[in-house]
Amino acid sequence: MRRALVPLVLTTALLTPGPAHAVGGGGTRGDGPAGGVKGNELTAKASTSRIRVTQTSGPTGGKGTLSSIDPTWEPPPCWYEPVFTPEQLKNFAETEAAGDVSIRQGWYGEGLWTDHFRDGKEARNYFGTPANVPGYKNYNLGKDGYFWRGVAPDWSALDDTSLCSRLMFWQDAGEVPDEPEAPTPEVLAAYAYDKVKVPETEIELKPTNRSTVNLPTWIWLDHGTFREIRVRAELPGTGLWAETTAKPVALHLDPGTKDAETYPSSGDCEINADGSIGTPYTRGSADETPPCGIRYLRASGGEPYRLTASITWEISWQGTGGAQGDLPDGTFETTQDMTVQEIQSINR
Repeated sequence: MRRALVPLVLTTALLTPGPAHAVGGGGTRGDGPAGGVKGNELTAKASTSRIRVTQTSGPTGGKGTLSSIDPTWEPPPCWYEPVFTPEQLKNFAETEAAGDVSIRQGWYGEGLWTDHFRDGKEARNYFGTPANVPGYKNYNLGKDGYFWRGVAPDWSALDDTSLCSRLMFWQDAGEVPDEPEAPTPEVLAAYAYDKVKVPETEIELKPTNRSTVNLPTWIWLDHGTFREIRVRAELPGTGLWAETTAKPVALHLDPGTKDAETYPSSGDCEINADGSIGTPYTRGSADETPPCGIRYLRASGGEPYRLTASITWEISWQGTGGAQGDLPDGTFETTQDMTVQEIQSINR
């Protein structure tokens, strides 16, 4: 994709028709051009979101990332965020002066920033003609609010080049821009969805990874492992927040072959109130039907079967102003080899 270069000698803002990066900024699209306000949390990189994410409840230390069961669902690819206060923009423009002025435009050189945001000069397009983007006087110092700009944390998901492409603009404090890509509680909830970390699905088996044809394999997980996980996402300077809740609802078993039976027959083992799944095997239970398990009907032969265990997580959210809703269920799965052998008998 063509990138437009902004020479250092230019002092007017160029709005390129396609992606551009800050020349000499030390970065390329994908990780965003270099730039930022030293000693401050705000950044001039359009690939970095300021959304703060914290886990507010549930088991910690999870490493699994949920996959949506709805293949058509995708989180918003971009949105607008507050980036600079007037003081921060002044400091950036007069010291750093290399970074993203929009989601697809980088400026390099102090004059580009000061002309537009300090001296009130109108931005110009790629051909040097007025682009109908009025400038600002002295960075809006003394006013209460933020300069906003588009953010796209995952550039591979941003196919429409017109999305979130507005040049960095002013918004009074406590207000959200009247833009189609303005952030909402649902946007924050979808962002938090990707930050939910769930426990790995380490199931207990009896027999373990070696079984016998027609012998039931008991499957269970210890209590307390699978409980609700809540993740809160907040966007500073906007009053917007959302809390996404992932609730484990079932363990699904896939034996890895059609020559097997699952218990229950659906392969879905419910999660008990204490967070456990199934019932642990005890001595003398070999001939009983497990509440959660598998019975293989044919030996695995040269290659072991691949037993897949996946936890389904029900996703809901609530946020600013009483907003609430549901997101597609998520799953996290693990696999393990199962060697199944024939019962050996001896003729005398």
